[in-house]
Amino acid sequence: MDNPTSLPPSAGPGSQMVHESLGASPRFLGRLHTEGPELVLADLVHTAARHLDHVHEQFTAAARNAASVLTRAAAGNTSINSLGVLQNRGTQIDILAARRDDAVDRLKETIDAYRQVTASEDAASRAYRPSAVPASAPTVTPPARVARGR
Repeated sequence: MDNPTSLPPSAGPGSQMVHESLGASPRFLGRLHTEGPELVLADLVHTAARHLDHVHEQFTAAARNAASVLTRAAAGNTSINSLGVLQNRGTQIDILAARRDDAVDRLKETIDAYRQVTASEDAASRAYRPSAVPASAPTVTPPARVARGR
């Protein structure tokens, strides 16, 4: 069962960002709404968080792989050939870092949009909510007749 107040220890940065910003896991947001723009934006937040988590995993794997190659080379256990193995990995890491930064920006924008829509919906529901005691209708008094003297 998905608990909105906690995240698994392995949660990626997208899921963590949503949880810190909105107080719920990305998956749980969709359960808060049944229809309308709130549900659509909750789904977009969930998708953007998953995308960031995925790109972050790719970035981390590429960085670990490059670090492993460098560690083995520094220890003298392997040689680095002149075919640009590290250059290619460096380019891949740069591209993934840029994609991760872009995914962070998209998630921030999506979270902001979600906040705006849910805040305006909350304000609208408070503004149009009928009061517990209906207001009494204004009393209309007929105009007084002016008596004319004869």
